[in-house]
Amino acid sequence: MPRKESITTEQILDTAFAMTREEGFASVTARKVAARAGCSTQPIFRVYKNMEELWDAVYEKAAAFFQDFYSLYPQMAHVPFVNLGMAYIAFAREEGRLFELLFLSRRENRKSTYDLLNGSDGNVLYEINRARAEGCRRPEEVFSRMWIFIHGSACMTLTEDYDLSNAETLSLLKQVYGQFAG
Repeated sequence: MPRKESITTEQILDTAFAMTREEGFASVTARKVAARAGCSTQPIFRVYKNMEELWDAVYEKAAAFFQDFYSLYPQMAHVPFVNLGMAYIAFAREEGRLFELLFLSRRENRKSTYDLLNGSDGNVLYEINRARAEGCRRPEEVFSRMWIFIHGSACMTLTEDYDLSNAETLSLLKQVYGQFAG
């Protein structure tokens, strides 16, 4: 009679994802995942052909996690691009290891930053259309300029060089939009 499997695909992925959140993506090795999951490496390679396949699954789970984070983040302003910026900066602050994986790493089959931001709901396109509806003549250009500012701010949170409060960040993003859109 075959031995009953004691660890599921979901448990392996959840373990690797938790390790990525806590220690960074580089910590996800077969031995470390197995040790943390309380199994040998055999169940990992029964489910995944190789570590690349597990890493791809962790990446996809992180991308879905970001989408959920963004969709649940409180809407704080009616100014285009500001809510997107607030959520992105907060994600970097609260989920630095996942932020590094999604937005600062180079991997094959990686989604572009634009695709991650836009998501399945068209978040960026929605903001561009809002800006256009409010009279912004070149909303794509304004988005590009704001994005440089937003991404820079988010990256600064990782090095602890960004110490603005949410209220200060909100005010600053509104000002930047006004300068770029005006």
